[in-house]
Amino acid sequence: MNSIKVYYTSVSGSREVKQRQEEVIRILDAYKVQYELIDISISLKVLQEMRMKVSTPKALPPQIFNGQDYCGDFEMFHKAKENKEILKFLKME
Repeated sequence: MNSIKVYYTSVSGSREVKQRQEEVIRILDAYKVQYELIDISISLKVLQEMRMKVSTPKALPPQIFNGQDYCGDFEMFHKAKENKEILKFLKME
């Protein structure tokens, strides 16, 4: 089974980014989904890796993956939550 990976930042001046990351983590915990947090603030290489994987040069965290498969960003995650399709979004069904 692949593991869920969430690219996030531990250092952000943006309250919106922080709130979005907290919501993703809260929902994953509520669904008892195991995940790995990958901190893009530890190196520029990690930030570039995230942006390359999502094919968006200005992508912001959180970005969510199942193994190497891109699931989506916060907007897509939030929509899946509203539709009660979190596990489908995470490609776990």
